[in-house]
Amino acid sequence: MGKYQGHRSWNSWNVSLWISNDEGLYLLALDCLKSTKNLGAATRKFMRDFEGETTPDGAKYNPTCVREALAGLND
Repeated sequence: MGKYQGHRSWNSWNVSLWISNDEGLYLLALDCLKSTKNLGAATRKFMRDFEGETTPDGAKYNPTCVREALAGLND
């Protein structure tokens, strides 16, 4: 189990929380997963729109956090 609510950090948890609970982000994440062949490609596709962006709570979208969030949706 991770350090923060099952995740590696607060940032990772927060990014996952937003991707899982915001309808627009969730649908984008599902589209990225469905339209690519693997998790790495889905992460890169998602990051094209969110490079340098943060959640409304201030957590930075980064490839590691996004990959973990997408992996949780892909289970």
